[in-house]
Amino acid sequence: MNKYKRLILNIFIFAVGSFSSKIFALILNNLYTKRIDPASFYTKSLIETLALFLIPVFTFSMTEAVIRFGLDDAYNKKKVFTTATCIIAFGMALMAAIVPFLHFIPVLRQISGYSGLLCIYVFASSMRALCSQFARSRNLVKIFSFDGIATTVTLFIFSLIFISYMDLGVKGFMLATILSDSFSAMFLFLAASIRKYFDLRCIDRRLGEKMLRFAVPLIPTTVMWTLTGFSDQIFISNMHSSRVQLGEAAAGIYSAATKVPNLLSMVATIFSMAWNMSAITENRSKDKHVFYSNVFDAYQSVLFLGAAGLILLVKPVSMLLININTFPEYGRAYLYTPLLITAAVFVCLNHFEYGIYTATKHSRNAFYTVAAALCSNLTMNAVFIPLIGIQGASLATCCSYIICFIIRMQDIQRFEPFSYSKGKLILNTFLLFVMCGCVIAAQEEYFLITLIPGAVLILLNIKPMLLMIRKLINRKRA
Repeated sequence: MNKYKRLILNIFIFAVGSFSSKIFALILNNLYTKRIDPASFYTKSLIETLALFLIPVFTFSMTEAVIRFGLDDAYNKKKVFTTATCIIAFGMALMAAIVPFLHFIPVLRQISGYSGLLCIYVFASSMRALCSQFARSRNLVKIFSFDGIATTVTLFIFSLIFISYMDLGVKGFMLATILSDSFSAMFLFLAASIRKYFDLRCIDRRLGEKMLRFAVPLIPTTVMWTLTGFSDQIFISNMHSSRVQLGEAAAGIYSAATKVPNLLSMVATIFSMAWNMSAITENRSKDKHVFYSNVFDAYQSVLFLGAAGLILLVKPVSMLLININTFPEYGRAYLYTPLLITAAVFVCLNHFEYGIYTATKHSRNAFYTVAAALCSNLTMNAVFIPLIGIQGASLATCCSYIICFIIRMQDIQRFEPFSYSKGKLILNTFLLFVMCGCVIAAQEEYFLITLIPGAVLILLNIKPMLLMIRKLINRKRA
């Protein structure tokens, strides 16, 4: 099977598992906004993001090393899994000693009373990530995809029990996630026969050092991505302004607005899982630059078309995903969504670039580029939020991801040059910004106005996308 068909097959398999799970997750957002008020919704979002921060720090990003070294036939998979597991176990012990004191940090005061559950939450999520990534490294993509469906179904059931029936709010969300991730880890451990790959006699110190050298630079990268994505809510929650409404409730509304762009992030999640595997396995091929160019062109067309469709339908989609019956304050969340959709496009494009960094082991470069994004995001948040409120956070996020993409693309061209159309990329971005402006300015009457730039964007991308997909499918040789 050639590289193109392998990529498409993996995308399809991951899509089967991920699409249904992501749809379930979005449906759950309707339940959350129905049962959790905006201020508590911010606490929920804070806990989720803090977990995303803690997982790479205290697992030493070993899950990334597992997929990178596990896919490489030069390394023994039993040694890879056993060594990674022991490193993660050490990190979890450190976490248990530190997490109970985090609520003393002023911006994390909302997590007071959740420390014990947070430790268990991080542990369960880390074990699930380790097992799922190791299954991927063995090309067990069907088991991986089935697990994605099963995990979301169990999360949905537990959420109904703990949030809807028992009305436990944020604690109910945490309990549902813990149980769902725990069942997932146990399923993968048994179904993927992972238990056969754990043997304490196979701990390899030299391999552990190699894995750490690869993974440790990814820790600040992941942490900075997390901070970049969440710093907006911290600023909104803790800043004060006489011009605009800020505070925890405003941060909760902003958090709800970020859920619609997750529809586009589904594309990135599905694509990235398949793309990272292809980028790693094709890293030594002679025509990899042509491969990168072809995939990038088709990928950006899909992203911009998806973004245009979401912006055109932003209000009805928001009403579907965000329940405004109990808390009407969520009703204006859709106004902050278009710029976040544009930001999501560049998050997805950054994932493409990250796949090249991973394949070529340039993990330090990924760190430097994210550092630039974080600095620009913090600076713009400090300037824009006091002036234009929640919309300022959306604008800061969008601009910082674009900056990161530009820096990464320039950097990658130094060691893995591949061709792409700058003009097409700039025009696509400009048209999305025009559509964003139409929604923000016209509000209720935005739809007809956004049709014109939306139609131009569709005409610009539909033909190249279809031609590229046909080329990828019909190509006979790598």
